Amino acid sequence: MNLIKEILRGIGAFMVSVLIFLVLLEVTLQIYTRVSIYYDVEMARYANEIKVSADNPKVGHYHQPNAEAYLMGTEFKTNSHGWRDQEYDYERNDAYRVVVLGDSLTVGWGVEQWETYEHLLEERFNEERPVEMINTGNGNYNTEQQANVYFDKGASYRPDKVVMFYFINDAEVTPKQSEYQWLAYSRAVTFFWSRLRGLFTRSDQGQTFEGFYSALYADDQPGWVASQAAFIDLRDALNEKGIEFQVVMIPELHNVQDYPFNGVYDKVYDFLQSQGIDTLDLRADFATYTDDPVNLWVALDDAHPSALAHQMIADFSYDFVAKGVLDTELNDEPDINDSLEAEAASRTE
Repeated sequence: MNLIKEILRGIGAFMVSVLIFLVLLEVTLQIYTRVSIYYDVEMARYANEIKVSADNPKVGHYHQPNAEAYLMGTEFKTNSHGWRDQEYDYERNDAYRVVVLGDSLTVGWGVEQWETYEHLLEERFNEERPVEMINTGNGNYNTEQQANVYFDKGASYRPDKVVMFYFINDAEVTPKQSEYQWLAYSRAVTFFWSRLRGLFTRSDQGQTFEGFYSALYADDQPGWVASQAAFIDLRDALNEKGIEFQVVMIPELHNVQDYPFNGVYDKVYDFLQSQGIDTLDLRADFATYTDDPVNLWVALDDAHPSALAHQMIADFSYDFVAKGVLDTELNDEPDINDSLEAEAASRTE
């Protein structure tokens, strides 16, 4: 009996020690990741503090309305509609109106809201005429999600134009929220899981950085198939209402001079052209940048566009997006919502 008691006492002491260690580790990492920016932790905080599930499974998630957090060293605020943008009513005024679709690049991950290419374009257009650009960008959105954001909410703004900013990971499969999402509140879990994931990725040749993105665009990949369908659905809905549709393709910023994804971007560009979708590919523009590409990133471990890169995107795309904005009368279609909202409902059934 004494031996059993000693063993149980030892196990208990060990468990208490482990618990104390884990608590101290969590507290230490909570403090450390508040003063030192760590990409995966910031993304976990973004998901937990800003995002909320969407009723439409083809959207997956939205931003919470009137949410606020400090992420990647920048202020992240949403308006009453959940956009990282100034407040815009659904009701039209005399301004030309553009709905902007995109992912974390468009929402401005890692830069201030006023540094985003959407905001920079809007400011510049307003020097010529009243223009409202509604930024519906959201982190982790793909093409299918962006199109369905328009069907869900964007159509209610009755825009004159829709511009989608496309990035290489927009052909990923629409994600489903994990039942273990609550674990992301733990800094220890997030920190060490990101390390393990990086180790697994490096050990799997098929999951290298270049291999992963290139594989997304095989003809039979479900994400790429869904992206093509979303492009066509959105084009058809907008054409029916006489709304201009444009796509701006933003290159991946690790190597802009010797671009490793030319085959992928050629494939996307050729598809969009074949579908009659007005497209601008910024690869050639960014290839003229000869300084260290790290200057184009928000952090050494995060190649989202920096403020400099956002300014470049705005400059490179200005003339393209300005078509219609500066030389077309407003869309006076009074019932632009009706059929699109019906289409949105049918897509979620």
